[in-house]
Amino acid sequence: MAVTVDEVCAVARTLPRASEAWVRGRRKFRVGQIVYLAFSRDEAIMGFGFPKEERDALVAAEPDVYLLPGESDLRFHWVVARMDRLDLVTMEERVVDAWSMCVPKFLQREVAERRSWHAG
Repeated sequence: MAVTVDEVCAVARTLPRASEAWVRGRRKFRVGQIVYLAFSRDEAIMGFGFPKEERDALVAAEPDVYLLPGESDLRFHWVVARMDRLDLVTMEERVVDAWSMCVPKFLQREVAERRSWHAG
């Protein structure tokens, strides 16, 4: 059930306009200056872009997987997940959805079409 950081990075690296960076000892992925994916220093926790208005419901539905971000990050569209509780399909959805919050709609459509084999 657990996913690895390498598996997450493999998905993130396929996304147009995404770039990987190390910031203060933490691996992050961004589009331009917007961070959409980040790992804790020990890489046990993955933070990702997620609509603020939906995160309480996500955390309530699966509290063993998802957590609210730290207090300083509550103002952002952000939630965190325990890496050892995520499965591969869910992780891919979370990463692509987080990236989608940062890019134009035509890129969202392009990636959705490329990944349509998941739906079938």
